[in-house]
Amino acid sequence: MSAEPSGAPAPPPAAEPPGGRRAALVWGVGVAVYFVAVIFRTSLGVAGLDAADRFHVGASALSTFSILQLLVYAGMQIPVGLLVDRLGTKKVLTIGAVLFTAGQLGFALAPSYETALAARALLGCGDAMTFISVLRLGARWFPVRKGPLIAQVAALFGMAGNLVSTLVIARMLHGMGWTATFAGSAVAGLVVLALVLLFLKDHPEGGEPPSARHSGPASVRRQLGSSWHEPGTRLGMWVHFTTQFPAMVFLLLWGMPFLVEAQGLTRETAGTLLTLVVASNMVIGLVYGQVIARHHTARAPLALGTIATTALLWAATLGYPGDRAPMWLLVVLCTVLGACGPASMIGFDFARPANPPERQGTASGIVNMGGFVASMTTLLAVGVLLDATGGNYRVAFASVFVLQLLGVTQILRLRGLSARRERERLVASRVEAVHVPA
Repeated sequence: MSAEPSGAPAPPPAAEPPGGRRAALVWGVGVAVYFVAVIFRTSLGVAGLDAADRFHVGASALSTFSILQLLVYAGMQIPVGLLVDRLGTKKVLTIGAVLFTAGQLGFALAPSYETALAARALLGCGDAMTFISVLRLGARWFPVRKGPLIAQVAALFGMAGNLVSTLVIARMLHGMGWTATFAGSAVAGLVVLALVLLFLKDHPEGGEPPSARHSGPASVRRQLGSSWHEPGTRLGMWVHFTTQFPAMVFLLLWGMPFLVEAQGLTRETAGTLLTLVVASNMVIGLVYGQVIARHHTARAPLALGTIATTALLWAATLGYPGDRAPMWLLVVLCTVLGACGPASMIGFDFARPANPPERQGTASGIVNMGGFVASMTTLLAVGVLLDATGGNYRVAFASVFVLQLLGVTQILRLRGLSARRERERLVASRVEAVHVPA
């Protein structure tokens, strides 16, 4: 960071964004891009069995689609965070929309398994550029106190995209076929790309533009190092890691096969249960956002409570006597899985106050990487264990508990340190406010 000239007065603090109708409209354009990206990301979740037939692959190869997509997504989080901090939201969202639209179209037309893999990787690259950009856009256009609610509402629209996949894409697949469904859905990417180019602005008039002060490898290392050394950033990453992946794995790929092949449900009934996960997510997200906005100390209890409840319901489902769990238990499981997405958003609420505005994108990238690394690991583990055990879903889904245990250990280790740093910053800001000259 550049130093102020000796004797020069410190710049006045930037005015807080006012929010309002224009902020909602601009932010809504960014959310629309994220909405479409999630539709494309999760479309494989309802097409897993069709993809296996189309490309003549088994469980491990099928899981590679989602693993590669998430590998690209997770690997792009820190670079995207840095790009958002430097280039601004509009440029990054434009690039993202181009890439995920090209990936969805390529997936529609792919003549082979290898080509389809490349298309999903391209889609994952574009998808990776959306959510961090939307978080940054919300921070630029809305007051800080609305941050938790704005983030949860953004995630809610993402789950609405998942709902479109579950309800619309699934029906299109069985009515129109593979190519027409995926190529037709790619048109939505062109629509949101046009909206970004025409209407999106990085910040209100007079707001801080993307930083031009950061350049070169040394600056990148400093930016990453400063973000990572904040306990709130690391705590946020582990919260995201531990809370997000059980629902992500279920919705992205393995929920439909588990419900159809292991639980003996029809595809229609299984689709309804997947829809329940999404609907539960949307309702719980609004509740979590309101609670955290009003009671900041509720963050850790909500996250840990969600993890514990999810583990309990998975254990009850997998350990239920007999070959199949009863419908009431599957309904409760899917309802509880709906809390995983909102709980993962709490990770950003730990990282946000721990980092200054110029590092928000980088810190968000670190946090967002957590859940997708966990999801990618579990997707691979489930696929490998299914092949190794001849399709034993009880053994395969037991891998969920291993990652939950790892994540909870790290959350408990970092929780106290992060709280102390937050208190120190709060005291320092109050002292600074008292000594600011009139």
